[in-house]
Amino acid sequence: MKVRMMLHFPLIFLLMACGVFGEDWNVIYENKSICAPKGSTVNLTCTYKYPEKLTLTDTFWIMCEKQNKPEDIQSLKEYSEYKDRVEYFEDKEKKKAVLRLHNVTENDERAYCFRLVTNTEGQKWIGKEGVKLAVSALQVKAPQLVLEKQTVNLTCETTCSLTDGFICYNNGQTLTIQSETLQLQSERSDSGHYSCAARGHEHLPSPAVSITVMYHPQNVSVSISPSGVIVEGDSVTLNCSSDSNPPAEISWFKENQSSAVGSGQSFSISSFNASHSGRFYCEAQNKHGSQRSASVSVTVKGVWNIMYIIGVCATVIAAGFGLFFLIIIIIMYKRKKIKNNDSQDTDNHLNGSQDIEQKKVNQS
Repeated sequence: MKVRMMLHFPLIFLLMACGVFGEDWNVIYENKSICAPKGSTVNLTCTYKYPEKLTLTDTFWIMCEKQNKPEDIQSLKEYSEYKDRVEYFEDKEKKKAVLRLHNVTENDERAYCFRLVTNTEGQKWIGKEGVKLAVSALQVKAPQLVLEKQTVNLTCETTCSLTDGFICYNNGQTLTIQSETLQLQSERSDSGHYSCAARGHEHLPSPAVSITVMYHPQNVSVSISPSGVIVEGDSVTLNCSSDSNPPAEISWFKENQSSAVGSGQSFSISSFNASHSGRFYCEAQNKHGSQRSASVSVTVKGVWNIMYIIGVCATVIAAGFGLFFLIIIIIMYKRKKIKNNDSQDTDNHLNGSQDIEQKKVNQS
C-alpha cells in the first residue's frame, strides 16, 4: 500500500504543478477578430500574465498557425514580408502589448498570437486562438452606362462592417453619404470617375469606376461660312452643332424638299448660284432621340447686283463731290461780288470828294 502511494505521488505533484502554472499563464485579446480596409494600419492588442517567480525575457507576435510546430515559431519581424511593416509596443507594468501592422493586404489575413518567453527552460506560453485579421478591398458597384434622368445606385462594397459611413468621390469632388449606397437622379454632368472610401480612411479610396450618362441631341444649331454676303460662284459651308451622347448622326434638309440634301457635320456647296438659294436646317439623331435646328436662309447675290450697288455708290459719291464744289464756287462768287461792290463804293466816295473840292476852287 505504501509502495502504491509512493508511485502515485510524483504524478500527483506533476499535475498540481502544471495546474498552478497553467493558472498563472494567460493572454487575453482585446478583440477576437478585426476587419481593416486594404492599405490601412491596424492595431492588435492583448493583456497577459505569467508566474511571478519567473523572469520574462522576451515577448513577440507570431502567426498562430505556426504554434503547433515549435521549430517554426518565430517573431513576425523575422519574415521579410513583415519586418518593414511591423511594430511592437508594450507596457510591462500594465502587462499590455500591441502589434501594429502597416499597409495591410489580403496576404495578411490570418490569426496572430502573442508569445511569452521566460528565463526558465520550458517555461514559455502562447496565447492560443489569437486575433483573426480580415482585410477588405473597397469597390464601387455601378452601371457603366445610364440614361439622363435615370435613377442610379452606386454601392460601396466591403466585407468589413464599417459603421462610420462612407465618402464617395466624383472626379475628385467629395460626395458624402451615410450608408454604403449613393443614389443619383442622373444628369449629363454626373458622367465621370467614381471611387469610395471608408470615413476615417479617406486616403485609401477604392479603384475608380467610370459612369457615362447618355442623352438625346440638344441645342442643335446651324452656322454659315462665309458669314457675309454670298456672291454667285462662292463656296458656301453650313455647319451643324449639337450636344449629345453618344455623338449624333447629322442630316441636312432644304425646306420644301422631302429627302435629305446631305449628311455629316458640314454641308458644302462649291459653286453657289440662285438655284441653291433657300432655307436649310440640320437634324441630329442618336439612339436616344433626335432634334432639328431652326432654318437659316441662304441667298445668293448676283454679280450684276453687286455692280449695280457699286454704281449707285459711285454716283452718290460723285454727286456729293459735285455738290461740294458747287457750294464752294457759289461762296467764292458771292465773296468776289461783295468785294467788287465795296471797291465801287470807295471809288464813288473819292470821286464825290474831288467834285466838291473842284467847286470850291471855281468859286474862289
